[in-house]
Amino acid sequence: QVELVESGGGLVQAGGSLRLSCAGSGRSFSNLPMGWFRRAPGKEREFVAAISWSGGTTYYSDSVKGRFTISRDNAKMTVHLQMNNLKPEDTAVYYCNAATSTAAVQAMGGLLASWGQGTQVTVSS
Repeated sequence: QVELVESGGGLVQAGGSLRLSCAGSGRSFSNLPMGWFRRAPGKEREFVAAISWSGGTTYYSDSVKGRFTISRDNAKMTVHLQMNNLKPEDTAVYYCNAATSTAAVQAMGGLLASWGQGTQVTVSS
């Protein structure tokens, strides 16, 4: 069982930066690919970024590629999302989750944890 808690959101002006954190618990955390997702107002939840269990491979949605960076520290059981050059369209509640493969993370299939409360990111224009 993996439990995850997101933090680090806030209000920022367009062009600004935020760093989100996802704190995990459970013995299998360091063996699992992880991902960040978001749900904007009135929209479905969507994939944002994925990282392999080792941190050696990452994937991004086209909308954030080049602006966001996902990383992880297995010793501290945390996953981070560094968000730079934020845009108003990045406004959403951001969530993290785990899966058995990075492909599953990207497809949002077979996610292993219950969705948490997420962390709100609001980007003003």
